Amino acid sequence: MAPPRRALARTAALPAPGRFPSLRRWLPSTRSLLLGVTLVALAVGGYVAARETSVFAIHSLAVRGGSEQLQAEVQDALAPELGRSLVAIGAGDVEQRLAAVPGVLAVRIDRSFPHTLKVVVTPERPVLLVRRGKDTWVVSARGRVLRKVANPGESSLPRLWAPKGTPVRVNRILSPERGGAAATALAPLAAARFPAHVRTVRAMDGELTLVLRSGLELRLGDTGDLRLKLAVARKLLLIQGPDPSAAYIDVSVPQRPVAG
Repeated sequence: MAPPRRALARTAALPAPGRFPSLRRWLPSTRSLLLGVTLVALAVGGYVAARETSVFAIHSLAVRGGSEQLQAEVQDALAPELGRSLVAIGAGDVEQRLAAVPGVLAVRIDRSFPHTLKVVVTPERPVLLVRRGKDTWVVSARGRVLRKVANPGESSLPRLWAPKGTPVRVNRILSPERGGAAATALAPLAAARFPAHVRTVRAMDGELTLVLRSGLELRLGDTGDLRLKLAVARKLLLIQGPDPSAAYIDVSVPQRPVAG
């Protein structure tokens, strides 16, 4: 009988655990670090030099937008910025200067290197004349008093007669009861393509009434849903046309307009 086979024990050599890759090759060299620091220092130094020196000093102002008179007023208001660096000046600086110019609604600046500051003005839109006795002021769609006028007869803007003693100051925003609500009501007229000319505005006890050139009264009620009310009034005016027998159109409740 053949002797039984013995199990042969075998051993396998496992690979030794590899070393972690060195991080040194991922780190910048000393030379690269010095070069980076130098570039940052040069950039900071150049920026400081541009701000503090006359390399990019403002020599001229280029103003666009609004009337020639408004552009001249903007030029005068920004004149103290001449000589200042284009790099140093910001939109906030310009807005602060132009806050004293009533006709400016908004402003945008652009730097035209090396020496020109470009200013684009969005002007206020005049919509109303506020009359107090012999004095008259032009008021914007926001209720901002733009300027005093000597010859109101030359303007076709609607009139609002303010009671004697009503405070009206240039560059101030009128309160709703002193003309601000009337200006707000007139603001959407252009967008509504209103088919009639508004001659005067009455604002009493929170109720607004537009009196047309024909004498027809357009009663708006309060300042809520103004665009809807004007759209309804426009449609009614287009349908009925000039009707001398009508005294008023009441759209204070735009879902139920009344003509009488």
